[in-house]
Amino acid sequence: MCDIHALGTQHDNTNINIDAATEAFEERLVNALNESGLMLLLSLGHRTGLLSAMAGAAPETSVALAMRTDLDERYVREWLGGMVASGVVETDPQAGTYWLPEAHARLLTDKGPANLAVYSQFIAILGSVEDDVVRCFREGGGVPYSRYPRFQEVMASDSGQTVLPALFDAILPLAEGLIERLESGIRVLDCACGRGRALMAMAERYPASRFVGYDLSQEAIDWARRETDRAGLANLTFEVRDLSDFDITAEPDAFDLVTTFDGIHDQARPRSLLKGIHRTLAPDGVYLVQDIHASSHHHLDREHPLGTMLYAVSVSHCMTVSLAQGGEGLGTMWGRERALAYLEEAGFRSIEVHQLEHDIQNDYFVCRL
Repeated sequence: MCDIHALGTQHDNTNINIDAATEAFEERLVNALNESGLMLLLSLGHRTGLLSAMAGAAPETSVALAMRTDLDERYVREWLGGMVASGVVETDPQAGTYWLPEAHARLLTDKGPANLAVYSQFIAILGSVEDDVVRCFREGGGVPYSRYPRFQEVMASDSGQTVLPALFDAILPLAEGLIERLESGIRVLDCACGRGRALMAMAERYPASRFVGYDLSQEAIDWARRETDRAGLANLTFEVRDLSDFDITAEPDAFDLVTTFDGIHDQARPRSLLKGIHRTLAPDGVYLVQDIHASSHHHLDREHPLGTMLYAVSVSHCMTVSLAQGGEGLGTMWGRERALAYLEEAGFRSIEVHQLEHDIQNDYFVCRL
């Protein structure tokens, strides 16, 4: 016989559990909304120079800070209010002064090991194309690179903190004997080079080697050429190039080292690029890949410390710019398993996978023929 009282108790417990789960999820969403506001405020503080101006400075009023930074005081005062509410900036309400604690300045300016305010800019950039992305959800297709005027700039700042500081001491040494070969003089290609800052650093360090950078973005290549000319790097050239047919157009056996830094997953045809890299690599050459650390399985990305953010970047940039070119739409979170499969499909037989202690965001692959 059914125990009606027991069923009622079970139902009550279920409701209690659902209510508790709802309350916990609501708390999480409210916190996320608040922290999203902080990201927008940090981006404003970074781009206007307010965070840098406050780093190491004595407590001062909003009027003094606005005058010192040549900014409008009313905007500065409201921004400071948000920074105080978030616990980033401290204030003395009696004196009407504000200051940025040293511990916070070390993570929000160039005063410390990494400027995390750089990454806050992604929120505003991705949000600016939301209408375009919503249209793509309904109609398909993608959002072209031209809709992201500052993305190359922010990505250059990103790589300036993840790739460049570790390039010579940690990344290049992953390939045994590579440093010695660069010092002696080899031919180097960076595909999807962006603004080419890694190439510039290598060209300056290894004058006996010759360096070439390819990228689809005219803006990025123009910037790279200006900076290369300014630095007087005669062993470095850049070219605007669509790499969608690189498997056919790549010059065979032309380079001893090929690199891609965060450059595969947003390509229109990543398989074609990888096959082209295999084609253009000399028999004893090395292909060095840096790309996003992730799994190719959604459920395994739950433990990723930046998983949610990286999927947001993928939907709003990396996947959609590929689809805008009629491409595969691989996406930021294509994952290590798929990366290994694509590299093997391209013809690489020796593939090593590494992670660096300082870099939770990326995997590094050392590939040989």
